[in-house]
Order: sequence, then C-alpha cells, then structure tokens
Amino acid sequence: MTRTPLNFLILCTGNSARSVVGEALVSHCSQGRAQGYSAGSKPGGVVNPVALETLIRHGVVCEGARSKSWNEFATPEAPRMDIVITVCDSAANETCPIWPGAPVQVHWGLPDPAHLEPMEARRTAFESVYQTLLARFTRLFAEPLEALSAAERKALLQRIARELP
Repeated sequence: MTRTPLNFLILCTGNSARSVVGEALVSHCSQGRAQGYSAGSKPGGVVNPVALETLIRHGVVCEGARSKSWNEFATPEAPRMDIVITVCDSAANETCPIWPGAPVQVHWGLPDPAHLEPMEARRTAFESVYQTLLARFTRLFAEPLEALSAAERKALLQRIARELP
C-alpha cells in the first residue's frame, strides 16, 4: 500500500493557468486521498485571474494559489511526488529536474487559454480546461490508486487522457 495522501505535481511552463487549475482540482476531486501542487519551468510569477475566477465560480478552493518554479519540488526537502503531470506541450518537451522518489510521469496536453482575446473567448477556454481536468481527475479518483503499482498508475493516467481528450 502507498502512503496517503498521494502527492501530484501539475506542470506547465508559466504556472499561471492550466497547472493552477489542475493543482486545485486534484485536491478537490480526491476527497483527501491526494494533495495537488503545481509549478512551472519558467513561472510568470502571477496566477491568471481567469483561472482563479473559474475555480471560484465552481466552488473549488484556490486560496494560496501562486506561480512557482518547479525547482521548489526538486530538492530533498520538498514533498515527495507520486505523480507528475505536464499539461502543456512546452513543459513536456523540456528537460525536467530529477524528482525525488521517481514519480510516475505523464503528459495531459491542453490548449493554453491564458492569452486568448476577446475576454469571453478566454473565459470559455478556461472553462473547457476546467471541465476536461475535472472529468479526468474524477475518473482517476474513482480508481484504487493507492493499491496500483507505478506501471499500473501510468497506464491508467495515459488511458484517461486518451478516453477523455
């Protein structure tokens, strides 16, 4: 059996939009079975206000959300990650740090909603990101993750991305 809660790190380049939504949804959907974290390879330093607006509109706790570097999670003092998910193609193609504990790593690419214009298009795109990640994490946490091997977790995460594009 794996320790609980499981730790998830959601990565994106800027850590301002998709990864922040993912971090909040891991904690929200897991009902205490997992803790979400997020980071970026080149963090912008500011969380996109529409990401926060979307989470708040759906009643998802996002207090304390901040844009941070993935280097915070590559140190021996950092929480040990069980699963690392990249949500943008740029971050997936970068050389990631070596994560302590050798977590399962998968890619769940999603379009970037952060800079779309007009604002209504941006809000619609954030809602789409939210709904996609909500469906994926809801499906994921319906499974007995704690009882799965690393290989089984990876296969499940990949299957969910294929089934819920």
